[in-house]
Amino acid sequence: MKSHFQFSNKQRNGIFLLLAIIIIMQSIYSFTDFSKDEILTDQKELDVFRNELDSLRLVEIENSKPKIYPFNPNYITDYKGYTLGMSNEEIDRLHKFRENNQWVNSAKGFQQVTKVSDSILTTISPYFKFPDWVTNPKPKVNSYNNSYSNSNTAKKVVQKIDLNKATASQLQKVYGIGEKLSERIIKYRNKFSGGFIADIQLSEVYGLSPEVIERVKNDFTVKTPRVINKYNINTVTRDELVTIQYIDYEIANNIIEERILRDGFKSLEELTKVEDFPIKKIEIIKLHLQL
Repeated sequence: MKSHFQFSNKQRNGIFLLLAIIIIMQSIYSFTDFSKDEILTDQKELDVFRNELDSLRLVEIENSKPKIYPFNPNYITDYKGYTLGMSNEEIDRLHKFRENNQWVNSAKGFQQVTKVSDSILTTISPYFKFPDWVTNPKPKVNSYNNSYSNSNTAKKVVQKIDLNKATASQLQKVYGIGEKLSERIIKYRNKFSGGFIADIQLSEVYGLSPEVIERVKNDFTVKTPRVINKYNINTVTRDELVTIQYIDYEIANNIIEERILRDGFKSLEELTKVEDFPIKKIEIIKLHLQL
């Protein structure tokens, strides 16, 4: 070990010189400020960056705000009313109004019931979504005179022509029915052995407007309906349901599940509560069902 720590004069001088250089460099690094006094910045680029940062901040603030989607004001809950800025008294007035089985059908009616301020009404009323029968009421059907109508009063059933025996020329005498529409009515009737079941099936004929259908029904009606099997809605099986027009296996399963949950249907209108049920075709489906 002694031989490792024996140095010549040159080696000792070299070691001392190295230590001196290390100490000098360390001192320079510790006590000398290498930072520049002036930092060069591009003000235009900085402004662009700040504007972008501000816009991102505004977007984040806007996204964090609670969003309002269209809703029926008749079904506002306590929490929903609170988020809309309504007071407890205003919400309670609405609930008390609904307990009497009454409905709000306009923004003005909503304000009259709840007594909300104009500012709140202006904010939330654009999101009100009322049922179609409120926003798009069916127009009143005007009565028209034709060759079969001697007056504006409705004819009795015995005075009307059997829709299952009517000819194209007879149908064309109704205002609004030409050659093509009369052919479509007869073609649809002939699709089934025995013809129409009820007048409601006229709505299945392509191109017949509600107004024209009313005029047809004023002079025609189904006197000899097609004989069909009517199923009891509370005992009908899935395989029997799928034989009905507009009902597939999925809807049939949903009907049976809803029937079990309700412990039996009390009315045929309760079918509208079934998931995926074709509500617009319920009058056609009801022709094949009974309680």
